[in-house]
Amino acid sequence: MTEHAPDGNGSDRSPLVPASVPAAAMVFVEDPALPVLDQADTHHLTAVLRLRDGEIVVAGDGAGRWATCRMRIGPSPGATLERVGPVETTEASAPTVTVAFAPVKGDRPEWVVQKLTELGVDRIVPILTARSVVRWEGERATKAVERLRRVAREGAAQSRRAWLPEVAAVSSLGSLAALTGVPTAMASPGGSPPDLARPVVAIGPEGGWDQAELEAGFELVGVGSTILRAETAAIAAGTLLCALRQHLIAPLV
Repeated sequence: MTEHAPDGNGSDRSPLVPASVPAAAMVFVEDPALPVLDQADTHHLTAVLRLRDGEIVVAGDGAGRWATCRMRIGPSPGATLERVGPVETTEASAPTVTVAFAPVKGDRPEWVVQKLTELGVDRIVPILTARSVVRWEGERATKAVERLRRVAREGAAQSRRAWLPEVAAVSSLGSLAALTGVPTAMASPGGSPPDLARPVVAIGPEGGWDQAELEAGFELVGVGSTILRAETAAIAAGTLLCALRQHLIAPLV
């Protein structure tokens, strides 16, 4: 749906998505109808990307609404956005795809969130498991999730998403059903193929699930014919579920 009138032929224009617009960059603003750049985005557009006056930028609110704008660069306030297109609304994809993963060492959790965001995953959940080596709890968990949310926002702008993914607080395997409202599937070698009837897939740590977790009654799904690293398995799960949702591959049977 769009917020503009039908064209001259009396029919609405086909819905657009931000990625289909020839633009130099995308930013997230509070209101795409009246886009205002914050200091960080102003610096990124002008000092990092080095955009010039008149270049096209997409401004979105992260909740489906977005508009095409033109960069205006002057001495003060330095850079502004001039809206030149109607405010468009991109509907959220269904079903909601969720990938939960047990964080691993180093900067690989940020890499996982970045790639899941680019793929189109809607909800990303860090989880604690029995064999988790990295344990985000208390203030450490709060700071880690804040960092992942910044990574998701940057990844959504880079990949031109109309909807920002939700990066949830650190959860447990057992709490995923309450968070998502649908049953959770666990990635495990030899499991059945993933499908959209189970759009929530949890990825275990590098040591795998322990026996109690495997016997807790969750559906098991496979995401590859080999043993994958934890971060690779998360990307594989996101890729398969999003491809199924976009009808890019036939249902896996």
